[in-house]
Parts: sequence; structure tokens; C-alpha cells
Amino acid sequence: MVQESSYEESCEEGYAEYAREVYDHEYIVVGCGAAGFAVIKELVRRNRRVLAVDISEERVEVLRDEHYDAIVGNAEDPELYRKFDYTKTSAILLLVPDVEVNKKAIQAIRSVSKEVFIIARARNHKQKEELENLGADFVIFPSEAIKNSVVSALSKMESFRKLKKLRKVIEDVGEGKLGIFTHDNPDPDAISSAMALKEIAKKFGVEADILYYGEIFHQENKAMVNLLQVPLLRADEVDLSEYSKFAIVDSSKPGANNSIPPEITIHIVIDHHQVEGVEAEYVDLRTDVGATATILTEYLKELKIVPSRTLATALFFGIRTETDDFKKNTRTADFIAAAYLYPFVDNELIEKMEGPAISTETLDVLGAAIKNRQVYSSFLISFAGFINDRDALPQAADFLLRLEGISTVLVFGVVKDTVYLSARNKDVRINIGEVLKRAFGDVGSAGGHAHAAGGQIPLGIFGSVKDKEALERLVTEAIKRRFLSAVGIEVEE
Repeated sequence: MVQESSYEESCEEGYAEYAREVYDHEYIVVGCGAAGFAVIKELVRRNRRVLAVDISEERVEVLRDEHYDAIVGNAEDPELYRKFDYTKTSAILLLVPDVEVNKKAIQAIRSVSKEVFIIARARNHKQKEELENLGADFVIFPSEAIKNSVVSALSKMESFRKLKKLRKVIEDVGEGKLGIFTHDNPDPDAISSAMALKEIAKKFGVEADILYYGEIFHQENKAMVNLLQVPLLRADEVDLSEYSKFAIVDSSKPGANNSIPPEITIHIVIDHHQVEGVEAEYVDLRTDVGATATILTEYLKELKIVPSRTLATALFFGIRTETDDFKKNTRTADFIAAAYLYPFVDNELIEKMEGPAISTETLDVLGAAIKNRQVYSSFLISFAGFINDRDALPQAADFLLRLEGISTVLVFGVVKDTVYLSARNKDVRINIGEVLKRAFGDVGSAGGHAHAAGGQIPLGIFGSVKDKEALERLVTEAIKRRFLSAVGIEVEE
């Protein structure tokens, strides 16, 4: 049996192996005993690129047999650490049981890299202090919870790296201003996220404005803006050349559910929708949260920015509405963010925002959607008419989903030269976001989550049709056939 603490012995064969290569793994785990192996398995399960390093040839062989990347190496040897590409390596985890070995390993690492994040193992608080003094960024104690401690430290490290990058991008604005775009006709998630990013920019000494295109028709959205006195600016009424950089929240790039001119360069992207091909100086796209406001709340926590009553109320309302009162697409992170915000929330304002009077146009849209509904099995499709308030569409979709026997709803309406779609779904076998993307992605933009989705399609050649009844028939037939085909229902000719 190989002793884990026998680091005085040479490992010439192992050195010859790693001397020939440069390793660009995201995480390096040094010391692959029980604790190290558990951490390696967890990181690989999370799709991280991990290199295992151990002085035991036998242990390395076992790891390789189980298809892990592993090399033989002496933790105390500085030459080992010269073989890693530190532009790719996020952290080195020193999980050798011998604390003296870990001390020498830290010194060896720091002789090569001052920046790489080091997580080291210790037995007590005295050793923890010694390891930190030598250059360890985070120290853990061996126990059954060692795996969770390491993963938690990595999460903190990743969050720290993200916010460090965000800070640099914002501070590079300098004496200019940051423009924060939302998607068109912004909802509470987009509005509150923009408010939070504006507050973060303020902490970094940068002035920011919240910009939007379209109109705010939805009663809840109007109530939120008015009651919280949110400082929104119409993007088509300002000189965009006044801004040094631009950010976008709850959307991903110009033209994707927004009217941002294509020539505008977006420098910061923060969104919770699944999108491909997004490029910017700073990108944070997460599909494991139910709201963009959740991401911004995490930023505030990490940056130790205590939200004002207005900002906390906005973010809480944003998370709550985006997740339909925590019933749809809600993840653990959303509950944690809401719990953090709740002590700061003004509940009276929440009640006022939740119950504004319904507008006449919303009632008309709902009436048209009810009248024009077509049902195919458990699927309901309805044309809501030629409208001004596209925010009335999701309200109509929510209402129609309550009908007996209906599991999936698609409501659409024409606003000027664009068809807007809103879909709702409670069939666990269907991801309505993927359905819309499959049905309409080639003719417009569409997507969303399993339970809620939306999209927009330019009228194109149909726009030349002047007869509204004829246009209604053409659009309805085209939308219906594409949607039903995407869910596997054949329509008779």
C-alpha cells in the first residue's frame, strides 16, 4: 500500500511524463485520496475539465482506467506547476493529507503564479492560518462535507472572477455614461434588473441610464414604474452617441426581442434565457435561474450592496412575476434571492402593483382571444387581433390556459408590421420554448422556457395585404400550421 505522506521519494518516471506536456485543465486536483477522488468526480459531473495529480503511480493508473485525466507528480516540486497553462486554470486544489506537503506546495505554486486560486486542506485553525499566510486563498477541513466545501469555494471563486470582470468593464466607461437596455416593452424582471445594474455601476463610480424601446402597456408594469418612480428613458428620444458603453439585461443582443439598432455594440449581457452566439466583453447567461433579477440580486449580495427599499421591492416583484408567484421555472437560486430581499421589501407597494385596474384594450384583446380560439386536442390557438398592447397577449394566454381540457395555449396578435406570439403550457412532456423556436425560429425570433415562451415574426410579404380580414386569415393559417406541425399534429387540407 502506498503511503500518502511519503513525498520524500523521487518520482522520475512521472516527471518524464508531465515534462513533455503543458496542461490546460480548468481545475488541478493534487492529492487523489478519498477526499480528492470525491471532488474530482463531482467536478467532472459538473462538466469541468479536471486534471488529477498524485505521487502514487498505482492511484494514477486507477484514475486513468476510470477515464479521468491523471498524471504522476510530486506536490512539492515547482517544476510540476510550470507545466500548467494559467490562462486556462481557474484553481489548484491541494488535498494531500500531509499539511507540511501542502505548505511546500503553496510555496512552489506561488513561485510560478501569484494569481491562480489555491484551495488547500488543513486539520485545524492554526494550520489554516499558516496556509493562508503562505498564499492559500481558501482552506478547508477534512470531513464528510469536504466535497461540498470545495464546490462552495469554487462557486465563490467563479462569482468573484465574474464580478471582477464586470467591474473592469464598467469602470472602463470612465467619465462617460453606461446605457442599460431592456427588451422592448420591459416587464418587472427586465426593469428591476436594469435598476440593480444601474446601482452597481454607481458603486463603481459610473453614471448609467436605463433605456427601452416600445411602450409600457401592461397594467402591472405601468404600476411598478409609477409607484417606484423608476427612471426609464425612451431610447428613441435620446442621443445614443452620448454613451461610452452599453449593457442589456433580460435579453441578449440587438434585434433579439428588442429594437436596438444592429450597429450598437453591446458590452455587457446578463440574461436567463438560452441563447447562442452571444458576444460581449462580459456575458452572464444562465438557464438555471428563473429570472434575470435573481442574477442581479446575487451580484448585490456578493458586492455587499444593501438594496434600498425601492430596489429590493422591484427585484422581489421581478422574480415573483417572472416565475408566476414561484410556480413556474423556479429554481433554488430564485427562492434564495427572494428570501434575501424579503426583509427589505415594501409589501404595501407590492399589493398596489399586483392589483391595478385592467385596461379597456386588455379586455378587448382577451375578448378577441376567447372568440377566435381554435382547439386541437388539448392545444388552443387564437388570433387576438390587430392590437397596440402586446403585453395583453400573455394575459390572454394565461387566462385561456385555465380552460378545462387545455394544456397548451398560443395567442398571437399583429402590432404594426410584426406578429407577436405568447404561449403558455402545463404539459410536462412539452417544452413550449423549444416548440416555438422550432416552429418560428427560421422566420423570426422565438423561445422561452418549458412553461412560458414568446416570439415575434415580421409580416414580410403579408404586410402588403391591405384587407385586414384577408390578412387575419393568411396569418392565422400560417401560424397554426407551423405550430401544430411542431407539436406533431397534422392539419387537414
